[in-house]
Amino acid sequence: MVAIAAGTLIGAMIGSEVGKSLDKADRAAIDRAERRATTAPMNETISWNNPDSGNRGSITPVREGQDVKGRYCREFRQTIEVNGKLEEGYGTACRQADGTWQIMT
Repeated sequence: MVAIAAGTLIGAMIGSEVGKSLDKADRAAIDRAERRATTAPMNETISWNNPDSGNRGSITPVREGQDVKGRYCREFRQTIEVNGKLEEGYGTACRQADGTWQIMT
């Protein structure tokens, strides 16, 4: 399965300003966490951190089901702390036929 692109959930759920402030190492850590979160049990929190930047966060799948097109979807809760500022957001991603994930909200 192809994972959600690094920072995709960050941008969709938390906001573009936070996403813009992340460096490559942050995005790599987020990418690994997002990949794990697409298959993790419901309510299992996947944490990530970048000791060099001090940024960190978590992704938790909180609900799953099918959309009206029959695609498997998951709602995620995501937290991120950038430069000491903590934000939280929610969003839904649905798995496409080719295994990629599309952000719905």
